[in-house]
Amino acid sequence: MSAATTRSRTPDRLCAEAVDLARSAAEEAAAPGVVGEHVSVVADGDRVVTHFFECKEPGYRGWRWAVTVARASRAKVVTLDETVLLPGPDALLAPEWVPWSERLRPGDMGPGDLLPTEAEDLRLEPGYSGADALPPNSVLPDAVTPQNLADLVEAEDAGPEALEPADRATDTSPAPERGSIASVAEELGMRRARVLSRYGLHAAADRWDEAFGAKTPMAQAAPAPCVTCGFLLPLAGSLRQAFGVCANEFSPADGRVVSLAYGCGGHSEAAVMPKPPRRAAPVLDSMATDAFPLRPPADSGSVITAEDESEDLGHS
Repeated sequence: MSAATTRSRTPDRLCAEAVDLARSAAEEAAAPGVVGEHVSVVADGDRVVTHFFECKEPGYRGWRWAVTVARASRAKVVTLDETVLLPGPDALLAPEWVPWSERLRPGDMGPGDLLPTEAEDLRLEPGYSGADALPPNSVLPDAVTPQNLADLVEAEDAGPEALEPADRATDTSPAPERGSIASVAEELGMRRARVLSRYGLHAAADRWDEAFGAKTPMAQAAPAPCVTCGFLLPLAGSLRQAFGVCANEFSPADGRVVSLAYGCGGHSEAAVMPKPPRRAAPVLDSMATDAFPLRPPADSGSVITAEDESEDLGHS
């Protein structure tokens, strides 16, 4: 071991004794009452020493104020080098920084928030390609190029009256298709710069199947799958074979994309309620009449005769 290395590991006496200078520097950089007891002193080199003080700042458990002092060769005055707050061996450290794109979770977006999408997002792919290039098996003649294709479309819209007489006689080329791929897509309302890629489609399908699929507890206890439910709205395209949208307001998946193998207790055919019984309408015979006599019959006991009256009054 060289003499220089031995000297560098031994703190300089004057620098090691400059504890008050180091403390005053730490208190000047920190808030009042934050700098604690002197912890240790470490030699950083020849006549370069770092003093460590305890940090009492809440949230910085185990951190230390490090004040480095030094002196010139053959000088008796110790000068201040730097003051910094450093973590100790058992310091409480913040978790490793993660980019926002990796920290974002479903449901984190609020009103007014904007979520930028990367240009090379694997979930997306160009909605159309080759807008300025003809396909290999195009029916357009070789004379038609992407540069003059728009001019030909305008001439077609203008009609044969816009052509000169000489051009009408010599124009024997077949009618070209109208516009480029981009213009046709815009006319059909399908001009999207990017659409779902196969990776994005599979990722969405896996995510939906995990939330509302056959392996969920609700589907395991369901009386029947969603494929036979009347509240299911099938999707369009290739996802129609596996997913749909639930339209049952009492279902936990109302308005969500569900797998056809998913199910819940709100299945339309699981428990059909019977119709309540209805009383039959009263039968009225309107074809005949009932006789109602003005006086009751004589033998009914309700008619009083002359003999009965005389007996009651005591006459013979």
